[in-house]
Amino acid sequence: MITVTDSSSFGYGFVDKQFLSNAEDEYSRRFEQNGPNSLYRNLKDFEICILEDQSNFCADWSKVIVQDPFDPHVISRSNFYGLVRLGAFRSEVLGFHDFMQAEGILSSTIISSDIGSHCSIAHCPFIANYIIKDHCILSRIDEMQTTSHAKFGNGVIKEGEDPDVRVLIDVMNEAGGRSIAPFAGITTADAYLWASYRENPELSERFQQLTDEVCDSRRGYYGVIEHDCVIKGTRIIKDVYAGPCSYIKGANKLKNLSLLSRQDSPVQIGEGVELVNGIIGCGSSVFYGSKAVRFVLGDNCGLKYGARLIHSVLGDNSTVSCCEVLNNLVFPGHEQHHNNSFLIASLVMGQSNMAAGATVGSNHNSRGNDGELVAGRGFWPALSSTLKHNSRFASYTLLSKGNYPDELFIELPFSLVSDNPSCHRREVMPAFWWLYNMYALERNSYKYRVRDKRHHPRQVIETSYLAPDTANEIRKGRFLLAIWVAKSYLKKEKAGVNDELRLLAQTPAYHPWGHADPDIQEKLLVLLGIGEDLLENHPDEVSHLQVFGESIENSANPVLILKPLDGYRAYTSMLFYYAMTEIGHYCHEKCCCFKDIENKTMRNPLVDYGQSCSGFYSHSQKTGQIFWENTGGQLIPTVLVRELLDDVLSSKLDSWEAVHQRYADLDDMYPEYKVIDACLVLFSLFKTDHLTEEQFDHARQMALRARDFIDDQVFLTKDKDYRNFFRSITYRSEAEQEAVIGKITDNSFIASSHEKSEEARAYICSAEFSD
Repeated sequence: MITVTDSSSFGYGFVDKQFLSNAEDEYSRRFEQNGPNSLYRNLKDFEICILEDQSNFCADWSKVIVQDPFDPHVISRSNFYGLVRLGAFRSEVLGFHDFMQAEGILSSTIISSDIGSHCSIAHCPFIANYIIKDHCILSRIDEMQTTSHAKFGNGVIKEGEDPDVRVLIDVMNEAGGRSIAPFAGITTADAYLWASYRENPELSERFQQLTDEVCDSRRGYYGVIEHDCVIKGTRIIKDVYAGPCSYIKGANKLKNLSLLSRQDSPVQIGEGVELVNGIIGCGSSVFYGSKAVRFVLGDNCGLKYGARLIHSVLGDNSTVSCCEVLNNLVFPGHEQHHNNSFLIASLVMGQSNMAAGATVGSNHNSRGNDGELVAGRGFWPALSSTLKHNSRFASYTLLSKGNYPDELFIELPFSLVSDNPSCHRREVMPAFWWLYNMYALERNSYKYRVRDKRHHPRQVIETSYLAPDTANEIRKGRFLLAIWVAKSYLKKEKAGVNDELRLLAQTPAYHPWGHADPDIQEKLLVLLGIGEDLLENHPDEVSHLQVFGESIENSANPVLILKPLDGYRAYTSMLFYYAMTEIGHYCHEKCCCFKDIENKTMRNPLVDYGQSCSGFYSHSQKTGQIFWENTGGQLIPTVLVRELLDDVLSSKLDSWEAVHQRYADLDDMYPEYKVIDACLVLFSLFKTDHLTEEQFDHARQMALRARDFIDDQVFLTKDKDYRNFFRSITYRSEAEQEAVIGKITDNSFIASSHEKSEEARAYICSAEFSD
């Protein structure tokens, strides 16, 4: 309904008196934000005459106060209501790129706002309750205002508001069971801890309390346009904070936002964009008709070409174009560029890529929209692949083109999952990336490092494909392959085994939370011994087995494990390489020997020997293991994640700033934790809790051999692109082909890979067993 207000009261009463103390007025927050009236002076009579001669209007010129030097000639055809405070103005022209506009105020209406020094404002018919800092250009903004209860994208409530108005983001699950409240400065680690650990309601309440403390609940804060911002050709800006050097052009609607722009990492928003209820990190851009509602966009991100981002948190260094992303928590380094792909109700742990036609979460299998999908780092669903909730994927899972009609639980990292319609089954090839796609695997780590353009990283991101999280998964993958090989062997006719052993093959598949039954655990350990013996000592026997995985697909169809022997050997090589490169690097940095690391490792409180975990996998790790969590891109031992959460509950960590400092402290200790993890990997490979010098030398040779394999495969897997006959058929000659795609010898990544090899070999070779 249209209301009618007396012109004499227009521009006043910004804050209802019921929300003000006796010592406050409607300008109290404004003065806290931008200083008192004593910084300004009243207009002089001749200045008022000049302003009125230039068709300016104000019902009470005493409410317009200014700073010196003030040139009234640069203000014309404008209206002023309420308390308006103007900075210094002079007759100059401001420019940004090729756009130029005279300093001053032209054909605009300013309502109870502060305009900084040397700004240029033209054709803005409604600017209300804003603080515009120095050297800003505003042109042709239809509506720009702040409400007294503005939250600027933060998930808080103001005095007197119904809690139902709190803005929440329903990440990972459409049904809202994992909702979080955004705040300026939130990271994917914060979102992950809040959304994941839901079994303790008190913890969720504490996280909300920390968020409420980020913002003052008092009413009356003004929107702020920080210095050197440029806003032009935009329709509606409401309750928006714009950090320094923000650039906005042609946007349709911006409402309830914080743009965390910085001078060296500006936020840019372009034509046709509509953004509501969100936080945008520094260095990020939103262009070309993109839409986002209830969202967090991390630092150095891009949202382009009509992309839709709704109820989602997108991590740093990510780019989303054309597609639809709903109810997701996506860790840093995600790429999704195609108009016909969508990602729904997922936790994707970064360094991932969604191909054209990939529909993740397109099928619900329950009576409600409460399905979820979890994918580790390096997730890559291929062209036109369709996945169903609930599914889970280990790191660096590559799905070939296909329709996957049932839920999937893929625990073999670096694997290729394929649909074989002729046999009506799914097939998994473990360690596919390592065996057949090494160029892409090595380049993956390289490209996410070089694409990290953040000037002020607020979060640590692990980009190496061999790191503690994937080492955990590889150890689990070797375990599963051994169990499945043993079962296939024992089920085989005429296997030459007694009935008791054959019955072992009937040991039931495990639940993802682990077997508590000690009898089942012991049987699985027997199977583990049989499988390891077959894989390590009887490879010919394994090569004749048809091995099927268990608990991989929710269907009656068997899932075939392709080349299990090659996968097991590849996993072994990867672990040797990971362990020795980490140990070698640490020894080099700390001027120590392996025995020093081994002493650190023995009975370290981070190490789990199976006592605290009901899962049979942990129970099998007699040599101990550190379990890790990918918390928004930063890898943290699970023990320390739980300690952090306990400290949040106890208020030892009493602010998000304190939580973020804990992340930084944990990162400082990461090299120490990581080398202990590497030592434990060697222990597990040799089945011991201390190494001999001969074993250490063997590990060194295995790691060097793995590095040689990496070098060869990086070249060979890329060389296929140059030697493939069909790659050449569009060129008239080899010279034309080389002119278009270059020579493999000119490939800069291969050259950098050789440099990395020399460095890795130096670390591995220099590590001493003992002083």
